[in-house]
Amino acid sequence: MKNVVKCHIKKGDTVIVIAGDDKGKSGKVLQIVPQSGRALVEGVNFVKKHMRKSDDHPQGGVVEMEAGIALSNLKVSE
Repeated sequence: MKNVVKCHIKKGDTVIVIAGDDKGKSGKVLQIVPQSGRALVEGVNFVKKHMRKSDDHPQGGVVEMEAGIALSNLKVSE
């Protein structure tokens, strides 16, 4: 079993990114993954994912989506 990270951030909190490419941006926490020490934040850390054609994505192609960001790079905003 992996070590579970104790975190000071909860789902629904508004956070500010304090390090990395998105430094200074803020957003609402959508999901916390304590097993990997990461959080999914709305509007921060976009990645491009290549999607195959399917019923969900009939066009396929490149889709931009949010990726997890390390909890150590986040600070709860007041």
